[in-house]
Amino acid sequence: MKTGLSLIALVLALSGCVNFGQSANAPGVVYYVLNDAEPAAAPTPVPADAPTLRVLDTTTGGFYDSDQLVFSRSADTRGQYQFARWTERPGRRFAELLRARLDRLGRYRVAPAGGVVHSDLMLDTRLVEFYHDATREPGQVRLELRAELVDLKQRRLLGRHTFEQKVPLTTYDAAGAAQASNLAVSRVLDDVSAWLATFK
Repeated sequence: MKTGLSLIALVLALSGCVNFGQSANAPGVVYYVLNDAEPAAAPTPVPADAPTLRVLDTTTGGFYDSDQLVFSRSADTRGQYQFARWTERPGRRFAELLRARLDRLGRYRVAPAGGVVHSDLMLDTRLVEFYHDATREPGQVRLELRAELVDLKQRRLLGRHTFEQKVPLTTYDAAGAAQASNLAVSRVLDDVSAWLATFK
């Protein structure tokens, strides 16, 4: 009986299913900050008659609602980097970056999701895809964001749009994926800002 249990434990250990303690040779986890790659410019003053825009927290699917960097080696699969994490979950962080970008533009009085501030418009976003497409080295980061703009006064949908960006990696590793992710986020923020500017 003991021999059988010892054999099972050995097989599990060799297959990586059981962790008998942190290996001295195992790399440490690296935490990456998701940022807007565009340099922060001085904010534009907001006109007194600017509408108030409530920017809801960005939602994500269950698999992406994590601090782990996600990759894909084939079209129908997703995996997670073992030793790389985001400092914040991408959905939460994206909403912060979106508010900061829109606030600097000066077209709206930007309000967060909570609070009791009366708002004229509401922006709802969902992070549909956000991963390192590693089907070919070094791969690319794919970001897909769905956005809806609602007129709260008239209670009607003003517009709905899906934004997509694909940014090639410069290095085939987590650092390259994080860098390309920042650039993808920046480009999508550009696209969302330009889209919102079409609504008068």
